[in-house]
Amino acid sequence: MPRRVSIDMPGFSHANPIPAASRIGNLMLSGVITGRPAGGEMPAGLSEQVAAVFAHVRTLMSAAGGSTDDIIKMTFWLADYRDREALNREWLAMFPDSSSRPARQAMHASLDGGCLIQCDLVAVLDDPPTAP
Repeated sequence: MPRRVSIDMPGFSHANPIPAASRIGNLMLSGVITGRPAGGEMPAGLSEQVAAVFAHVRTLMSAAGGSTDDIIKMTFWLADYRDREALNREWLAMFPDSSSRPARQAMHASLDGGCLIQCDLVAVLDDPPTAP
């Protein structure tokens, strides 16, 4: 088995030849996760895009053999970085325990294709993949 393992998610892919995430040992870093629902068009509203981003995060963590409890940091890029109501709502739903939340950073970005939010994450998983 190679040292670095690509992680793909069902229903989510990038336009370029890159995986959804990459893992070496217990460390996993994602690529950019957008608010485009699996197999659908980019929603016009921020709330819908944020909900899709968090759904993708759950799917990615499951595909990697982990859970959202394994996330140590998330970085968000927002078209309007001051508009965090939808982000905070999904954040609190995913991480309700204030004593066990990952670090978070939110920044302004000029996004294209109707995208209002995107994120990436860093996770520490329990067990590295093993050879079959």
